[in-house]
Amino acid sequence: MDFSPSPRAAELTALVSAFVRDEIEPRMAEYHHDVSAARESGTWAESPIMAELRTKARAQGLWNLFLPVGHDQPYAEQFGTHGGAGLSNTDYAPLAELMGRATFLAPYVFNCNAPDTGNMEVLLKYGTDEQKKQWLEPLLDGQIRSAFGMTEPGVASSDATNMAATAVVDGDEVVVNGRKWFSTGVGHPDCKIMIFMGLSDPDADRHHRHTMVLVPLDSPGVKIERMLSTMNVYDEPVGHGEVSFDNVRVPKDNILLGEGRAFEIAQGRLGPGRIHHCMRLIGQAEVALELAIKRGTSRTAFGKPLVKLGGNQERIADARIAIDQARLLVLNAAWKLDVGGPLNALSEVSQIKVIVPNVAQQVIDMSIQVHGGGGLAQDSMLSAMWTNARALRLADGPDEVHRGVVARLEIGKHL
Repeated sequence: MDFSPSPRAAELTALVSAFVRDEIEPRMAEYHHDVSAARESGTWAESPIMAELRTKARAQGLWNLFLPVGHDQPYAEQFGTHGGAGLSNTDYAPLAELMGRATFLAPYVFNCNAPDTGNMEVLLKYGTDEQKKQWLEPLLDGQIRSAFGMTEPGVASSDATNMAATAVVDGDEVVVNGRKWFSTGVGHPDCKIMIFMGLSDPDADRHHRHTMVLVPLDSPGVKIERMLSTMNVYDEPVGHGEVSFDNVRVPKDNILLGEGRAFEIAQGRLGPGRIHHCMRLIGQAEVALELAIKRGTSRTAFGKPLVKLGGNQERIADARIAIDQARLLVLNAAWKLDVGGPLNALSEVSQIKVIVPNVAQQVIDMSIQVHGGGGLAQDSMLSAMWTNARALRLADGPDEVHRGVVARLEIGKHL
């Protein structure tokens, strides 16, 4: 396998690196102050900084870079000079890592943020022409944002076949009922559409009982009950919401792919998305390690630099080794996805989903320890980074589920 970037990917890597360094990182503190102040005043609102940065990024062609090979046209020309480069997973991975260095801002600037990327890929692969026109094109253009409704408060959502909220066909409509939570994105004022996964045929086999349907958030019966914090972080202005659906009726044409095909869609959606999540976490881990070294070499205690106290040199070495191992594992998973599709990389994708959030959490935790009390404060962003890494040990499937997948596939080789 060869992880060398294509010429186009190498060009984009240099451009994204410069943009993150020169345009995004200097504005991060101001941006987070804006959105936090808005939430504290009772309003979830976007900072004007976002529009400024997006305009600059789009002018440089740094737009919709996640669009996969085969799906970049005609959207590249329609929504950006070089937007939608049609990159492979392997080529996109280093870009995601760079975005991870400013992960609470950069993916949004480049229109490469979750859950929009996954939702756009679903619409690209499975949407009808009308669904693409109504929802995909505004998402690609950055006019709207989206959410994904899967996890539910009343069931063990680690087993997706437990989903109990319903999406039942009634004539030429689908009737949606139930409650979803940790629906990322619903807090944003521009969030207009949710992909909802609901039980449609309880008598079918367990992997054909559920259907995905497009539910506009302004539909009668949709209510955002509350916004949820993760470790007391609200992730404004995007956020994670608890949403109820009370006899919500949408056209039958809003069904994606077909009744009972939700799991088929989910498998196609989650593979690339997990590559993106993991590479962004690698970027965060790199930032945490850099901050630990800067802090450790600039502060003195007991007559020595912090970096030479308490085994910190060994911790830094271990962090370097762990990050590089994790990155190589992700690149291997990306390559296997590229050459053989999701079924070719089932174990590898589950492996990275376990190892990368754990590595990132450990490296960030080490950096917090080196920073002392300052590492817990908002000034360094380390506490928010730690929370993000910890949350991703649950999001898109908990560690235990992915370990189970790896074990089952490994054991199966010997049966």
